[in-house]
Amino acid sequence: MILGKGAYLKQLTAATMQMKSVDVGKEMTGSSPPSVFIGSWNYPDIYAGPMIAPVHGDTGIMDRPEDWIAGHHSQEEIIGYRMNLVRGKMLNNAYDIDNRFVNKLQEIVLSATSIESEAAFETAPAGLSFSEEHTPFGPSAPLGRFDITAQRWDRSLEKVYYDTDLLSRDAVLGLHQTGTPFSTIQKAFSAGTMGRDANRHLVPTRWSITACDTMIGDNLLTRVKTCPVIDTVRLYEYASLHNRYAVILLPTAWQYEWTEAFLHVLGNEEYVFSDHEGFRKKTGYSPLGGCYYSCKMAVLEALAQEQRQAGAIILREALPGYVPMGVFNVRENVRNAMRERPAEFEDLKSALNNISERFTLPMQRFITETTLLKESLRQRQCTLSDFSMPHHPQERVGGAAGTA
Repeated sequence: MILGKGAYLKQLTAATMQMKSVDVGKEMTGSSPPSVFIGSWNYPDIYAGPMIAPVHGDTGIMDRPEDWIAGHHSQEEIIGYRMNLVRGKMLNNAYDIDNRFVNKLQEIVLSATSIESEAAFETAPAGLSFSEEHTPFGPSAPLGRFDITAQRWDRSLEKVYYDTDLLSRDAVLGLHQTGTPFSTIQKAFSAGTMGRDANRHLVPTRWSITACDTMIGDNLLTRVKTCPVIDTVRLYEYASLHNRYAVILLPTAWQYEWTEAFLHVLGNEEYVFSDHEGFRKKTGYSPLGGCYYSCKMAVLEALAQEQRQAGAIILREALPGYVPMGVFNVRENVRNAMRERPAEFEDLKSALNNISERFTLPMQRFITETTLLKESLRQRQCTLSDFSMPHHPQERVGGAAGTA
């Protein structure tokens, strides 16, 4: 019996281990997108290192999630990019960043372009890694030697690096406000290139993703709470990578609920997980993991740009063919949903009935598993019987526009 999302995702990620990654020997030359990976096991003594593709030239697309969904790249293409990235690793204390190895990692994340690299491994790289939290990557091995060719730094990142009085939070927010891609900010934050000098340290990749989503989201929320509330129920939708997303904005003060259904990905399972918060910020870490914060940030980003406030209820379906590839999947899909022209409805019931025409899971099941959605309907005197069962659920498993 599956007890929660974490246990279910372990089964999902185990199923992906049958995939193949690039085959390389104990020595390789190639190009880093630029990219690094900082592990979390045994923190603060962690494995850190570069991600290198065994090809030369511009490999930026291999580690630029912002371009994948917006550019309509298929799941197979994205996995292909990631399985060609080889992870080199070396044991390093997170707080020991004044050494040549970490300095090279920092040069990589500060680089404005892909960076030529040479690596000698202690053993031939093997294996692969898939996760719902971070993007997948190919084989890995301990490094014996690692060298890079110096490249021009990104000017915005360089400015932050040399400002040793600037708080890391202010650095993250400033970079986001000037349009620096989220993945670029997160990697620079992870490699200890921002913050006050004495406080700089390596941050595990998985932690740094949620930390950046949270810092940006909290800042946006402060602004959104001062904005006028929207005046109708809005529905934004997007589908890609065997996922469907429906973002419902309500004419209320800020509240937020994230609900995701995993449907027949491994077999006949139908698991629904949900978490929420009210006008006040959620206390404690969400049991749904980093996607809760990635989705929240993406919705707030759009509301702040419009200078409006709303309650947000987001429904997600992961369908057959879905593979865990990191929270970028949620962030970028929701960002793309929020760029679409919304449908407007007079009430929540009408919006949900509209969604049910395309979603696979009966809307009654979503409602049963939620808190804010159920309460919003109760306040409007709606019941489960108001929502009809889908007529042909089997036909709609892969039928949404944009599903890969």
